[in-house]
Amino acid sequence: MRYDPGLQPERTALSWNRTSLSMIVGGVAGLKLLPAFLGVAGIALGIAAVGAGVGLGWASHRRAARSLRVLLAGRGPLPDGRLLLGVAACVSLLAAVAAVALFLLPEVR
Repeated sequence: MRYDPGLQPERTALSWNRTSLSMIVGGVAGLKLLPAFLGVAGIALGIAAVGAGVGLGWASHRRAARSLRVLLAGRGPLPDGRLLLGVAACVSLLAAVAAVALFLLPEVR
């Protein structure tokens, strides 16, 4: 089976880049807004979100390069779903923190 050099790998890489950029922007917004409600914990959450976005950008770049190498060589396993699982875990954790802040901190409402 030959690799079809269409644009699908490039579209996938671009979508990962958009996802990591949105995590970075969300972290920067959190750095601006959260300290008023959560204090030092808000700063830590913002920094963690920016770090997760940067890490995701790095990991997605490596994933895209590996996928392209495997597809061009025509053999070898493609990357698995660990990166997607990590993104889902980060988003779930952020949603849980937001829910706790919404229900337990009266000044957030």
